Amino acid sequence: MKSCVVLAFLLFSLVCLMYQASDACSCAMSHPQDAYCHSDIVIRAKVVGKKLLNDGPFGTLRYTVKQMKMYKGFDKIQHVQYIYTHDSESMCGVKFDINKYQYLITGRVHDGKLYTGLCNFNERWERLSLAQKKGINHRYQLGCNCRIKPCHYLPCFVTSKSECLWTDMLSHFGFPGYQSRHYACIQQKEGYCSWYRGMSARDKLIINTTDP
Repeated sequence: MKSCVVLAFLLFSLVCLMYQASDACSCAMSHPQDAYCHSDIVIRAKVVGKKLLNDGPFGTLRYTVKQMKMYKGFDKIQHVQYIYTHDSESMCGVKFDINKYQYLITGRVHDGKLYTGLCNFNERWERLSLAQKKGINHRYQLGCNCRIKPCHYLPCFVTSKSECLWTDMLSHFGFPGYQSRHYACIQQKEGYCSWYRGMSARDKLIINTTDP
């Protein structure tokens, strides 16, 4: 009888753990360039307020922002005043500090509203590397026709001239790694794509698809 009780408790604990795991937000890793290219809107803004809205089965947070600069999305929204996200982090809702920092915020537009979440690239502006800031300003858009191919384990290879091999997962145990912080995958005049790291010497500007 005692063993049955213990077994029942273990099964109950396992079910609880499985439920918690399924209830968590899960996002695929993404290079900042992919986040830029796949977003409708990319802005730098300061979050100045928030309000909880109950307009559905789950709560929605509406953040009020002071937009500093728009990098992408002029054709979608002329000026961003509000950003929407799920109230629950288990539903991939994102939390911003109020009246503290400037953020880089990316998201998609639906019914004229900007939505973002944990699976989008949202980061405090001062935490971005110089290369990431330059990428957001102009470099990333030069590579939106390229494909950044993740390499999770060796061996891995590029299979077309439009691919750059992303190896951060091998050397840095996940995002953010060196390529994410310092490289952009740019399409060259010849039509192929390669990593770009913006050094001063011309022979160091362009490197092959497997470097670093």
